[in-house]
Amino acid sequence: MPGNKAVVKTGNEKSISPAVIKRLPRYYRYLGDLLKDDVVRISSKELSQRMNVTASQIRQDLNNFGGFGQQGYGYNVEYLYNEMGKILGLDRTNNIIIVGAGNLGQALANNQDFDSNGFKIIGLFDVNPRLIGMTVRGVEVYDIDMLETFLKEHEVMIAALTLPKSKAVKVAEQLVDLGIKALWNFAPVDLHFSEDILVENVHLAESIMTLSYRIHSQNQ
Repeated sequence: MPGNKAVVKTGNEKSISPAVIKRLPRYYRYLGDLLKDDVVRISSKELSQRMNVTASQIRQDLNNFGGFGQQGYGYNVEYLYNEMGKILGLDRTNNIIIVGAGNLGQALANNQDFDSNGFKIIGLFDVNPRLIGMTVRGVEVYDIDMLETFLKEHEVMIAALTLPKSKAVKVAEQLVDLGIKALWNFAPVDLHFSEDILVENVHLAESIMTLSYRIHSQNQ
């Protein structure tokens, strides 16, 4: 994952590269769409045409987790979807808090896709007295001074940071000191911790800059 150099290992200690890990959510999403379309089975070739990933790459990726296909049959879509969910940890509830209850924080809290994928937002935190006490989709916004008490009373797997750059590092360090092991960081600064702290740095501005480059490079 971005922010962590080490590869991830499966239960049999086989190393999984970050590139493979980043493709897993795409498999899960496409398989979910296939299920909605009542597709029962699919070959690696057919899946590759939908995902724009080579069939050999799909087979290699899935073989990291033991394969799942049968020669001459392909993949059972429902079974593979469920197994991919287990690999991604979506077969259990992952509690999330959001630190920063401004526009972006509220937008995340309003995203109903989290609920269907096993993620449950259980609290938002902010320093703005005008936001404290309000609710977003039934989830309360707490004073950030309540962080320590809240984390003692609730099991939280992930903390999302939707903060200004000036505050992100200090708050991230506080969260790690309080026992948080996974940070989903939307602040415009890269966070780095020891390998036992998982960090996903998400930079929305960089994404649109990449798109801008592609637009303008085509016109040169």
